[in-house]
Amino acid sequence: MLRRSEPGSITAELKHQGTVLGGTTITLWAIEVFNSLTAHFADLLLGIRPHSLSGLWGIFFAPFLHANFMHLAANTVPFLVLGWLIMAREGRDFWIVSAIAALAAGLGTWLFGSANTVHVGLSGVIFGYLGFLLLRGYFERSFLSIALSLVVGFFWGSALWGVLPLQAGVSWEGHLFGFLGGVLAARLLARPRK
Repeated sequence: MLRRSEPGSITAELKHQGTVLGGTTITLWAIEVFNSLTAHFADLLLGIRPHSLSGLWGIFFAPFLHANFMHLAANTVPFLVLGWLIMAREGRDFWIVSAIAALAAGLGTWLFGSANTVHVGLSGVIFGYLGFLLLRGYFERSFLSIALSLVVGFFWGSALWGVLPLQAGVSWEGHLFGFLGGVLAARLLARPRK
């Protein structure tokens, strides 16, 4: 829901949302171009390496790194769609949910991921967006929040299989803990019922 009431404010808000989401997407793709030119050296250096003290830095950098262009492409559309659904109601929520999901996904991966592995990608944050959008309706109990939760569940609910260790080479730990971070954010940001 857009809150500003000044003339042209909806256009200005949409432009701001497009700038944030588009700018982030362009940055992610530019990083991947550079990373691919350096044989993904940044992944090894700045990815999450579970149980390694130096691997803790990956909590902050891993969401910006991807294994290849296909990995980034798979994350781009859900980032744009789910990110915008969060941002459409309150721009501040986007930043808070992103931070909580990234931190939860990163710490969960570092604590519970397999040793001698490197985890990169934005999917933990995206699963945080999914958790936030799915559970916001439950915590707020408003018609609009519940309707949005149902729509997101209908279109994106099948992605929840990604929180289970079903596919080799996929960081299900990041997905699971990112999702739980999104649920936490939904609880923390829930607006009181009137």
